[in-house]
Amino acid sequence: MKTMNLTTAAITALFGIGLLAGCTNSTTNQKTSDNMKTLNLTQEWDKTFPQSDKVNHSKVTFVNRYGIMLAADMYVPKDASGKLPAIAVCGPFGAVKEQAAGLYAQIMAERGFLTVAFDPSYTGESGGEPRYVVSPDINTEDFSAAVDFLATNDKVDSEQIGIIGICGWGGLAINAAAADPRIKATIASTMYDMSRVSANGYFDTNDNAEARNAFRKTLAAQRTEDFRNGFPKPGGGVPDELPADAPQFFKDYHAYYKTPRGYHKRSLNSNQGRNATEAIPFINFPLMSRADEIENAVLIIHGEKAHSRYFGEDVFKKLKGDNKELMIIPGANHTDLYDNLTVIPFDKLEAFFRLNF
Repeated sequence: MKTMNLTTAAITALFGIGLLAGCTNSTTNQKTSDNMKTLNLTQEWDKTFPQSDKVNHSKVTFVNRYGIMLAADMYVPKDASGKLPAIAVCGPFGAVKEQAAGLYAQIMAERGFLTVAFDPSYTGESGGEPRYVVSPDINTEDFSAAVDFLATNDKVDSEQIGIIGICGWGGLAINAAAADPRIKATIASTMYDMSRVSANGYFDTNDNAEARNAFRKTLAAQRTEDFRNGFPKPGGGVPDELPADAPQFFKDYHAYYKTPRGYHKRSLNSNQGRNATEAIPFINFPLMSRADEIENAVLIIHGEKAHSRYFGEDVFKKLKGDNKELMIIPGANHTDLYDNLTVIPFDKLEAFFRLNF
């Protein structure tokens, strides 16, 4: 993979790791307290993709192990009968369920699966305070909480549950599969390893203690400032205008998050981004540390031209067993696997789950 001479701030700004301008918490997302009060969920169809007439859609909620109530869209095939195989979907990192995750979930429901696309803790319509923080532990738990919901649903075959993680949630899906054997099959689509990119920068250009310690000092200073101000500083999502020398993958993100193709008012990447200190837990939390112990099936999918391809290829090398696959889509870039229906291999996704359930 060709390396790029980009500063840590520049290459990580998109994910809220770099410290960009911002000042206030958004009020667009509903809040919930630890007593698990009911979330006020949007009932209108506000997705970035058209509603299918082949599935029934409804809003559902479930609570994770930390007491945070998660909001999800559930899609059920209209011609369904008996107990169904089920899939939980999340991602990309900084997106909401009304974007790529919902698209995947709806199409897989059209193919006979009961699916849920959920907002992670602290994000979108899900609960959790403060808003827009991330946690490799809690966000991995979010996948298992979705499995809890599916495994106890009377429409679901509890022995046929899988997950799909997109972009940064692909890495979290791998971590969830290592932790939760109820997940019979896992797909990581156009995945990021958020621990690796947080600790090392893109293409590992800052993989040294000196760079990490300098980054830690910046993050620590921001923590102090956040505490003094009484609220966390947003890290900045995809900027409205890109610099002339922006890498192509930044341009690809802009073409998705900042245009009608993928913009959503609750999407952090489309707007103010996650909190500027989000990298803190990921730097010291190796998501892939137990990937070699996953016994159930895993499929990793990347575009041939995706800047993120090295994440998936390197994780695939760690996986063991004859039920692990790596699929490279010719000519595709990273964001093509968000919503490009001519590129996303849904026939393969369906066949993979049916083979491994």
